[in-house]
Amino acid sequence: MIDHILTVNEDQGQNLSVVGDAYRILISGKQTEGAYAVIDMLVPPGGGPGPHAHADIQELFYVVDGEIEFKTEAGKYTAKKGAFVNVPKGGQVHCFKNTSTQVAHMLCTVIPAGLDAFFEEIGVPVAAGTFLPPPVLNHDDIIRLTQAAEKHGQKLYPPDYLD
Repeated sequence: MIDHILTVNEDQGQNLSVVGDAYRILISGKQTEGAYAVIDMLVPPGGGPGPHAHADIQELFYVVDGEIEFKTEAGKYTAKKGAFVNVPKGGQVHCFKNTSTQVAHMLCTVIPAGLDAFFEEIGVPVAAGTFLPPPVLNHDDIIRLTQAAEKHGQKLYPPDYLD
């Protein structure tokens, strides 16, 4: 049981490049005994993950700045500064993409934790706010990524799945 207040300064947290986005894990599942994790996300123009689902994880997004297009099997939603998106447990396929010309900034909370560990496994440590180009994945890379996703309760879908 967490019995103390958790604080994170602006220069703390683990900075990772994940699929070309810059993520900072503010609070990890290790710090919350797996209850939740909070990830600060900077998504460059064109950035964002492909279609995926996680049946046992609720994912909550708050758009701090910019705009992000969320896609689900039910349709599209453009979330602008101040918008909130709740992806409930249950395994709904979703993805998001920055379709604007400016970097978008979101806070993402996952309940329970788990996606943070996935990002730690597949991400590349970087300096804060550093964007690396999205990796070009060969067949073996895709298999490794799919296996890592499944290990952390996530299922990946083809890039055009929600088109």
